[in-house]
Order: sequence, then C-alpha cells, then structure tokens
Amino acid sequence: MLNTLFAWASHGVLAVGVVPLVVYTLLTTHLTIISVTIFLHRAQAHRALELHPAVAHVFRFWLWLTTGMVTREWVAIHRKHHARCETADDPHSPVARGIGTVMLRGSELYREEARNAETLAKFGQGTPDDWIERHLYARYVWQGVGLLLIIDVLLFGAIGATVWAVQMAWIPVWAAGVVNGLGHWWGYRNYASRDRSHNIFPWGVLIGGEELHNNHHTFPTSPRLSSKWWEFDLGWAYIRILAALGLARPRHLPAQGRLGQPRAHVDLALLHTVIANRYDVMARYARALERVLRSELRALDAGDAGKSSALRAVRTIIGREWGSLDASARAAVDAAAQSCPRLARVLHMRAELESVWSHSSASAEQLLQQLQSWVQNAEQSGIKALEELALRMRRYA
Repeated sequence: MLNTLFAWASHGVLAVGVVPLVVYTLLTTHLTIISVTIFLHRAQAHRALELHPAVAHVFRFWLWLTTGMVTREWVAIHRKHHARCETADDPHSPVARGIGTVMLRGSELYREEARNAETLAKFGQGTPDDWIERHLYARYVWQGVGLLLIIDVLLFGAIGATVWAVQMAWIPVWAAGVVNGLGHWWGYRNYASRDRSHNIFPWGVLIGGEELHNNHHTFPTSPRLSSKWWEFDLGWAYIRILAALGLARPRHLPAQGRLGQPRAHVDLALLHTVIANRYDVMARYARALERVLRSELRALDAGDAGKSSALRAVRTIIGREWGSLDASARAAVDAAAQSCPRLARVLHMRAELESVWSHSSASAEQLLQQLQSWVQNAEQSGIKALEELALRMRRYA
C-alpha cells in the first residue's frame, strides 16, 4: 500500500516518460499563447475579429486556468499601451522604463497597472461582464492557476510542479518580456510607424504571430499580423481555420500596396492610394535616407574629417522619424544636415511629404497640389533614391 502511494506521488496517475511530459508542457503553453493572441489581443483589445461565444468561452476558461489574467485588465493595459505608446504613461515601454526592466519585470509592471482604476475605467470598456466573469474568473483569480497545479501533480506526480512552473512562466517571459520588451527594441521594420516597434522574427510561431510587432503597431485592428509574402503568422492560420468552421469572422484587413504601370498624372486617385500606403512610403523613405548617407560618406576625401564625423554620428538614426528622436539625436541630425546639403534636402523633403497626410485641415485639392509638387521636385532632384521613390509612388495601384 505504501509502495503504491509512493509510486503515485512520484509519478502521478499517468506515470509517463520524459517525452510525453515535454509534449504536454509544450502543447498546453502553446494553447495559452494562442488564447492570448487570438482572444485577448486580436478579438478583445482590438476588435479585429468576432469569435463564436463557445470558442471565446473556451479561451476565457483556459486563460483563467493557466495565467490568472483578467480579460478586462489585460485589454485595458494593452489599449493604454497603444494610446500612450513609448511615453511616460506607457505601462510597459522599454523606451521609457529601460529594456532590462521590461524584460525582467514585465509581469510586475502588468500587476502594477492592473491596480490603476482609471486605466480600467477608461480603456477596459466592452470586455466580458457576465455572471461567470464577475463571480468566478475575475473574483477567484489565483484559484484557477491553483487548480492547474493540482491537476499537474495528480497527473504527473512531483514533477508536475515543475511543469506547472513552466506553464506559469510562459506568458511573463514570452509575452510580457519578449514582445513588450524586444518588440520595441530590436528586429526589423517593414513600416515607419510612429514608435519603435520592431518585428522580432518574420515567422510568428513561438508566440503565435506576436513576433510581427511592427506590423501590428502599423495596422492594430488587423486580425492578420503578417504583411510581407515571406512572413508567417500562426495565429492568423488558426483564425482562418476557425473562420472556415464558422467559428470566427475576421473584420478589417489592411490594404496591401500593389504596383502597376506608372501613372502619367498625379491625380486624386493616386493621392488617396499614397495616403493609404503611407507607412510603406515612409519605410522606403528611411532606406532612401540611409542610401544618401552612405553615398555621401563614400564620396568624402581625407580632408573632410569634420563632415565625416557628423555623418557617421547619425548612421543608426538617420532613418527614424523626427518625432521619435530625443534632443541629442535631433541635434546630431541637424549637424549632419548642416554639413551635407544633399542630406539636408532629402530630410526637408521627407517633412514635406509627411505633411500630405498629417494636415487634416487641408482640402483634398490642397493636398493634391502638395503631392504633385513633391513628386515633381523629387523627379528633378538629381538624387537617385528620391527619383526611385517618386516612381514607385506613381506605380501604386
């Protein structure tokens, strides 16, 4: 009898080997990731899709069991992140708080903001408020994860406590740390969004597509986080399966810039198309600035030490939007522009192009005149990077 009890306590009801234990752990943590990205993030926070009530409730139950997160709290904090992105009011910005703080203390930042009643009241509207949410999921937060601990230990014995620890750490490490931290610090950018969001990897598998963070910040209401043909969003693949089964309905997908033959005239139709593709335009403009800078550096001779120093000082920041630069970075860009007329002209023309979609008080005719003038000046600039950008804008279909 004692031997039987000892064996059960050591190995649990299933008494499985290492491989099934690892598979179980990975499957359960993956389901948690999918619940966060599809239900909490895309469906609840951004209203990017509608889920069948039964599917939505399965996600709610699983998140209560595996994370202890309350839907209203998570949604409110995430919406505030978008509304106050990378300012002092951003709940988890590595720009404002430091990358180390967000990577290592992301879950603490979440809990701290969850206690902010103003945040919940302002940004938590429209989340589940039914009987089971009020009387179970939001009221008995830690009882859910406690129940999971009991289940893991019953199934696997003492090692089940380790499985449970991995399940508990999965979201704080991957979502709170990697997405909120690295997603605003390191990676590549498809679009010149007004923040420092980056795509961490082009294949969104480990975090269900959340790796494509720059794409998301550019088109926050899109249920699909992949943008380029070579990117993959596993969360979107699951959404497509649910939609095929009649269990989900995606709402808004961003318009993808398509290229055709160059238009002979810059007309209102092209104006609307350029504005719709403005993030792609500005991302390419950033690369144009980098090309001009490299060209100027190659053309310098040994006697241009001062100019070389000014240009090299901005190599890593020249493509960033002006509003994202701090005072010292702006001073460095100003110094580089003063030492290089060609660079100054490209920077000035970037500001002119941005004004086409940033001046909300201008009429369509005024904006059209601005765009016509910009395209003409770019084509006559003698700067190859600007000429190519103007041609691409004419080709938007």
